[in-house]
Amino acid sequence: MGTNDKSQTAEKLNVVFAVRVIEGGEQGFLDLYEHLRKSVAGTPGHIVERLGEPVDDSRQWVITSEWRSAEDFFAWQQSAEHQELVAPLRQWVDQRQSMRFRVVKETKGVAS
Repeated sequence: MGTNDKSQTAEKLNVVFAVRVIEGGEQGFLDLYEHLRKSVAGTPGHIVERLGEPVDDSRQWVITSEWRSAEDFFAWQQSAEHQELVAPLRQWVDQRQSMRFRVVKETKGVAS
C-alpha cells in the first residue's frame, strides 16, 4: 500500500480546532485542555491529539485530532462528558473555529 492509498485514509476524520486565547488566559486554557486531553485519550475511535502553541503574539492555539471515522468523532463531541468539559472554554477564548475533513492525498517527505 502506497502513501496515496485512499483505503488507508478515506474513512479517517481529521479535526482542526483553532482558538484565540484571551490575554492572560493561557494557564486557564491549558488546565482545561489537560482535562480534555485525558478524556479524549480513552475514547473509541480516537487516534491522536495534538496541541499547537503560537510562535508569535497572535494568541492563536490549534488543537488537531485524528479519528477512525466521523461517527466516532461526533459520538464523542455530542456526549454529555464532552459538553461538560468544553462548557468553561468561552471564559478563556474569544474566537474559535472548527474544521473537519478527510485526507484525500498525503505526501511524505524524504526521511533524513
